[in-house]
Amino acid sequence: MSIPGIGKKTAIFLIVITDNFSKFNNAKQLISYIGTSPRIFESGKTVRGKGHITKMGMSKVRKSLYMCTYSAQKYNPYCLDLKERLETKAKPSRVIKIAILNKLLKQAFAIVKKKTTFDNQYQ
Repeated sequence: MSIPGIGKKTAIFLIVITDNFSKFNNAKQLISYIGTSPRIFESGKTVRGKGHITKMGMSKVRKSLYMCTYSAQKYNPYCLDLKERLETKAKPSRVIKIAILNKLLKQAFAIVKKKTTFDNQYQ
């Protein structure tokens, strides 16, 4: 809960479904498990669809994390930086929110694995 943007309910969801993050070796596995990893739809050279998230994981956790992105993009300095970078590239707001969501998952994974708290000045 030391990460700006992640509240008590979301932290409990993450701890319970991941068995205190012991089910995964890296953050990419966690992102795939939650169902927010990107999925590209294309077939050969002619069919090029829009990219979407996989949605194969837990929908309640995904919804809870999506709501966390609203406060994280205001109060989490790393998410604010990510939002500004993606806005300069003219990305849609939903794409930005999913990127922030994945950033929050990576931060939570790193904090639990290193057994520390969130640090605003981490380099």
